[in-house]
Amino acid sequence: MSTQATLKAEISTLIANKDFAGLKLKLAPWLSSDIAPILSELPVEQLAMLFRGCSKELAAATFSYLEHAAKHKLLKTLTQAQAAALLNELPPDDRTAFLNELPLDLAMQLLGLLTPEERKVAQDLLAYPEHSVGRMMTLDYVTVQADWTVREALDYIRTHGYDRETLNMVYVTDAAGRLLDDIRVRRFLLADFDTPVRNLMDGNYTSLSPNDDREKALVVFRKYDRTALPVTDPDGRIIGIVTADDMLDVAAEEATEDIQKLGGTEALDEPYTTIALSKMVRKRASWLVVLFLGEMLTATAMSYFEDELSRAIVLSLFIPLVISSGGNAGSQAATLVIRALALGEFKLRDWWRIMRRELAAGFALGCILGAIGFLRIAIWSMFSSIYGAHWPLVGLTVGVALVGIVLWGSLMGSMLPLLLKKLGFDPATSSAPFVATLVDVTGLIIYFSVAFLIMRGTLL
Repeated sequence: MSTQATLKAEISTLIANKDFAGLKLKLAPWLSSDIAPILSELPVEQLAMLFRGCSKELAAATFSYLEHAAKHKLLKTLTQAQAAALLNELPPDDRTAFLNELPLDLAMQLLGLLTPEERKVAQDLLAYPEHSVGRMMTLDYVTVQADWTVREALDYIRTHGYDRETLNMVYVTDAAGRLLDDIRVRRFLLADFDTPVRNLMDGNYTSLSPNDDREKALVVFRKYDRTALPVTDPDGRIIGIVTADDMLDVAAEEATEDIQKLGGTEALDEPYTTIALSKMVRKRASWLVVLFLGEMLTATAMSYFEDELSRAIVLSLFIPLVISSGGNAGSQAATLVIRALALGEFKLRDWWRIMRRELAAGFALGCILGAIGFLRIAIWSMFSSIYGAHWPLVGLTVGVALVGIVLWGSLMGSMLPLLLKKLGFDPATSSAPFVATLVDVTGLIIYFSVAFLIMRGTLL
């Protein structure tokens, strides 16, 4: 039996025997983030008994890491007083994230269980736009005054820092609460006790606005390599902080959203395993319908070249080959450009540089595939007459068409995300299937146009 399975069985036994003292000893060596997945698998009745019997600190720390479904079930089984105690103990940012996932009527009901002070905090945070920095910030931080000494600052930190989110950074403010600087706590520990805090300041800090989008916050965290960033109001007063652990969650969510969009579906706002089947079908069907309608244009394009196909039926053998190559090249380019754009590797104003790179890359890739296509036809023609007497023209048509189609696919795949970004849309919307569908239609036109130019007077 695995360690986790053994621990789960031991926890179940302790809960069944109501041995909460033994349970506390059993859970003591474990981190909340490690124990939460195990607790999520317990029957909801046992989970409720555990939360009733364990300390408020352990309950609050563990609750934040439980799966959403487990949180919801747990609150239903707790008494109103127990649920209120748990919600009041949660860190403000974790509580806001949980309430944001609930239906409005249930969130309002749970807000009513909070103390007036905690309710005001929760309402203030929920008032900020969804996916904004304000929704993610916590009010648990430490500020000191610039005219204090290091001794006074350390005494204040010892007195007020116990329940703060992080003590890596200490924020210096003036008498009006305006942020003057942020200082790493190690500088306080290494400085002489009588040194004024002002002497530790270098003025080199950055802050976020509560209305900033969380993607912007992620970029700032990457740029400045901070464990926490202060959030200030328009007057420069510090009103909260955002920590790196929240940014890791944002990075994972944003990456998941982009990957799902790149796959040709709307982003799922719930885990794949728990989202309702009907909701998942709706999110996938919309894109599939759009792509299906787009592929209808392929049939229309083929009907336009019906005469050419009837006279040179051999051309039809290579239609899947040439158009799929263009779609694959476009998908590659779109994926690379979207990810580079998300990581801030270039700006929109660099579009010409991206175009030049993709023109060169697309031409090189097209030549490689074109050469392989021509060689394939040449080798087959040595042992078979399937391509007829004019096989060199067929091979040349396929080879040249592949160069043009791959070049066009690379160009489309790289420029479409930039165009969408310029228009204010999410670049990930230009998913790989969407780019491939566009290139399929235009690829047919390129293919038959090349065939008409090369084979005119022979097969056409």
